[in-house]
Amino acid sequence: MRAELLADLTPEELAALEYDWSFWARPEQREPQRDYLHWINLAGRGWGKTRVGAECVRAWAESKRFKRIALIGATAKDLRDVMIEGESGILAVCPPWFYPKYEPTKKKLTWPNGAVAIGYSAEEPKRLRGPQHDAGWLDELFAGWDNPRETFDMFLLGLRLGMAPRVCITSTPRPIDLLKELLKDPDAIVTRGSTYDNKANLAATFFAKVIKAYEGTRLGRQELMAELLEDVPGALWTRAILDKARARVTPDLFRVVVAVDPAVSSKPDSDETGIIAAGIGADGLGYALADYSCVGTPMQWAQRAVNAYRHHRADCIVAESNQGGEMVAACIAAVDPLVPVRLVHASRGKVTRAEPIASLYEQGRVKHVWPSQPDPDEGTLERFEEQLVTWSPQSAADSPDRLDAGVWAFTELFYPGPQQGVIEYEERVSIGAY
Repeated sequence: MRAELLADLTPEELAALEYDWSFWARPEQREPQRDYLHWINLAGRGWGKTRVGAECVRAWAESKRFKRIALIGATAKDLRDVMIEGESGILAVCPPWFYPKYEPTKKKLTWPNGAVAIGYSAEEPKRLRGPQHDAGWLDELFAGWDNPRETFDMFLLGLRLGMAPRVCITSTPRPIDLLKELLKDPDAIVTRGSTYDNKANLAATFFAKVIKAYEGTRLGRQELMAELLEDVPGALWTRAILDKARARVTPDLFRVVVAVDPAVSSKPDSDETGIIAAGIGADGLGYALADYSCVGTPMQWAQRAVNAYRHHRADCIVAESNQGGEMVAACIAAVDPLVPVRLVHASRGKVTRAEPIASLYEQGRVKHVWPSQPDPDEGTLERFEEQLVTWSPQSAADSPDRLDAGVWAFTELFYPGPQQGVIEYEERVSIGAY
């Protein structure tokens, strides 16, 4: 049907059709045809949330009904690289005959008919205190903003222009109070979708390699299926605690360690080897820097651990001697005999070791650098955080490897000595100086 239609069009009509979002969009991606205040798009990675937001802004500008539009991203970089200049951003969806003048230093877009869009970062909510708007696109409000409540409130108080303001929210869901409140609003329109809805437009390798790793996991249910997952009863960490622990930058770090919780085997279906890099800053706070965890042979995870040690200029690699610590030391030495390895022995249970570290999080003394420091060999902290909030001491399952590595790292940073019999430091293994 579409092929026959396209064959009958003139070159001019084909050019116009390229920018006809109503033709290309899936039904659920089209803006509701009735008045609304909040249109909430909760969808998985790759669903097309950015395109929806950008097309929404373009339609508002073309309508002549909305004259001053707010664009709010998690950071100034996200605003620029994703919302405005991205492959599915505003500049990419605007046709040549209705293309805005873009002033990057002002974070400002001005269309030929006088409509204006101004960009803001959720990192600076107070900048929204004065400006007024009649519409707004809020990207990753629930999943990526450091100050979702304060920023949203400042924006909403300025949404007082025009007869019927509108807000388009595009985000992966996370169980924060603001989202729960908006979902209860009878006047809000909620659109849900999963990564699989847009499979035809995503690279096959993305599904074969990336998606496969998350299918069937709790993180996959949130990030791919866009399910709103509540906290696990009895978990030592909660989403609220981790949301408050966000940090974009780190101060000077006076000590950095890489902690390793090794798997007992290296088969394809084996457990992961947890590898977490963390440091303690001049401000006295701990910082989770990066997650290098993997499934692999001892030499493969040893190489990753050494790479992390070098990249972060760590003081040492920490490993539990109860669980293959001697093997860790031997593998690390085989990769680089000058890397110091600090073996620790746990004389008490995992819950007893984890509780003091969870308390540090509750006290606001541990931060997660998000996104993690750039390094092609590392992963983000998403799966580490997922393990923190989904493991409960009451569950029958053993504590997962990333969690264990994180506990070892922060125990070494905050309690570098015997901790009331919980941990005994057996030895320091190193050919080089420690």
